[in-house]
Amino acid sequence: MAKDNKPQFIFGKHNYKWMLIGLVFIALGFILMSGGGSDDPNVFNPEIFNWRRIRLAPTLVIIGFGIQFYAILSHSNKSS
Repeated sequence: MAKDNKPQFIFGKHNYKWMLIGLVFIALGFILMSGGGSDDPNVFNPEIFNWRRIRLAPTLVIIGFGIQFYAILSHSNKSS
């Protein structure tokens, strides 16, 4: 008669692993996007327009969001 009332997670281990990987991609993208400013507002720093900030960082963020989308919608391997 007594039911097993163990707390169950919504997602399985597979999903959480992919969510963590996606978060790492997103964080890395935002870290690569930061910086490049100038302390003096009268001095222009062309470093803000380099390849890393314009192409690489936003691509990593978009890939990270794609991984999150996959992690949420994929079927987990946990038993019912």
